[in-house]
Amino acid sequence: MRVNGVHYRTVWMEGGAVKLIDQRLLPFTFAISTCRTHEETAAAIRDMVVRGAGAIGAAAGFAMAQAALRAAEPSWSADLSRGADMVRATRPTAQNLFYAVDRVLRAASTDAPVEDRRRRAIAAAQAIADEDASAGQRIGELGQALIPPKASVLTHCNAGWLAFADWGSALAPIYRAHRDGKQVHVWATETRPRGQGAKLTAWELIQEGVPCTVIPDTAVGHLMRQQRPDLVIVGADRIAANGDVANKIGTYTLAVLAKTHGVPFYVAAPTTTIDRSCPSGAAIPIEERSGDEVVWAAGRLDNGNAGRVRVIAEGPAVRNWAFDVTPAALITAIVTEQGQVPATSNAIHHLLCETAGTTATPAA
Repeated sequence: MRVNGVHYRTVWMEGGAVKLIDQRLLPFTFAISTCRTHEETAAAIRDMVVRGAGAIGAAAGFAMAQAALRAAEPSWSADLSRGADMVRATRPTAQNLFYAVDRVLRAASTDAPVEDRRRRAIAAAQAIADEDASAGQRIGELGQALIPPKASVLTHCNAGWLAFADWGSALAPIYRAHRDGKQVHVWATETRPRGQGAKLTAWELIQEGVPCTVIPDTAVGHLMRQQRPDLVIVGADRIAANGDVANKIGTYTLAVLAKTHGVPFYVAAPTTTIDRSCPSGAAIPIEERSGDEVVWAAGRLDNGNAGRVRVIAEGPAVRNWAFDVTPAALITAIVTEQGQVPATSNAIHHLLCETAGTTATPAA
């Protein structure tokens, strides 16, 4: 991640404290938030200080390491279990969060002296963040082959540096292609109601020097009909075993429009986002957030101060689903750090078996 030419990760651990880029303040203010306990880190995940599948997973892993640092020997298992329950309750959809909690919990539950268990928890959390960054880099290297020398690419929400420990998923191939000398222009949807595309993706692309244009979510159909991007590439918060994908609300709409207009639709995600215990998108829990995010728009006011304005009259009911599910049939391919695969049960099963070094029979 480059911020004014300086490399950062989105989340990292330093002396027992978790450091996070506060994504709520972007694009107008760049600031680092410090969480000194697992309770504070869990709150940061819940309150969207950090968001994005991989970044949530890295933060969750570090939160569990913090829980291990504070756990007492007589009540070790109970303390860790309470910490795990707290972190799991923050965001229900992103698979990386649950993967990270379970992995650190296993590392900290071995039969060893307490200090060894603490060191193992910290090492596991750091490994999760490092592997997430490496996976993003590899996705960039593999995915850039999908991008023509002169390319128009459409993306939705934010699946770049800020959404992962580093590099990202959907934006990683764009960054790699740009650094390799390809001429890439990115169309970024604003992504109502929180504006992750307008506030985060556009800011990232500017930092990297990639030309971009922000469009309203409702302009996607017109764009595809009039200017037909070469491809759509988005991230994922959870991928079911059959290839259905949960991602930011509005992704399903893009996929339907891409199918209608013959535009390839790719999903980029590390294998840790795949939930092999989830048979289809129908089983993915969809987070519904406060309606206030729809009623109020936050940003910079005319006087230069941060603030928010009400955009909906009082009275109507408001629903605010944070994610939707795109059926596998609408997805051209899934790009992972292990390679590109079709969004099918068999392909995903074989990918996971190769990753784990097993040859297990697919689940019924």
